Amino acid sequence: MRKFSKKQPRHSRPAKTAKKDTSWGHVADWYHSHVESEDTYHDKVIKPNLLRVLGDIRGKRVLDLACGEGFFSRAFREAGAQVTGVDIAPELINIAKKIGPPDIVYLTAPAERLPLPEESFDVAICVLALQNIKNLSGALAQVSQLLKKDGIFAIVLNHPCFRILRHSQWGFDNAANIQFRRLDKYLSESSHEIQMHPGLAPGVTTMSYHRPLQLYVKELAKQGFAVVGLEEWISNRMSERGPRAEAEDTARKEFPLFLMLRARKI
Repeated sequence: MRKFSKKQPRHSRPAKTAKKDTSWGHVADWYHSHVESEDTYHDKVIKPNLLRVLGDIRGKRVLDLACGEGFFSRAFREAGAQVTGVDIAPELINIAKKIGPPDIVYLTAPAERLPLPEESFDVAICVLALQNIKNLSGALAQVSQLLKKDGIFAIVLNHPCFRILRHSQWGFDNAANIQFRRLDKYLSESSHEIQMHPGLAPGVTTMSYHRPLQLYVKELAKQGFAVVGLEEWISNRMSERGPRAEAEDTARKEFPLFLMLRARKI
């Protein structure tokens, strides 16, 4: 699982040709502390919406792809599901196992090569992670193999239309008192190296991949999925008092942070 950053990182730079480690294990302890804090988008926005979208999951087998330290695995276990969490970072999986509960199965493996039985899951989720996985086709193919027919795959992304590394940013029109979202590129795919935590470990980086919405839909179709639901989720936060507060709050309601795709295996 990957962290969403409210602001576009100014420290991002074009991807190099050398292979980069996309694991978040290097900052596992910091990431765990961040996700478990009370005021996060994970807890306030994504978790309640995801549980609502998927409905009653009691007794269902759920795959949490790129599960990180198990935040959503635990939430789905509390909702009554039988959960298997998988992540490429052993450091995060170790934290997840320590937290428990023991009936959640955790595995360390890349998204495109999961040592699990075919057609053994009713539901799969991938939260804020596909944008950090280079082999998108391989990951989607693996999920398709592991889901039962009519199984549901719920994907949550940093919104690919409005949050594009190095090519989107906030702006403010003082004359009109309007905060706006500037986009310089959208349809072109791009990849960028980003610092995971500039203050804690500025030299530790990972990769982020921008893809337009149509590419996700096309790749899902290639792997035997039909998109049966789409939602856009906004920030729960409010600005502090000030001359721009109203405009900032309006902009938060108009430009969603997250995109949720609900796909069915056909």
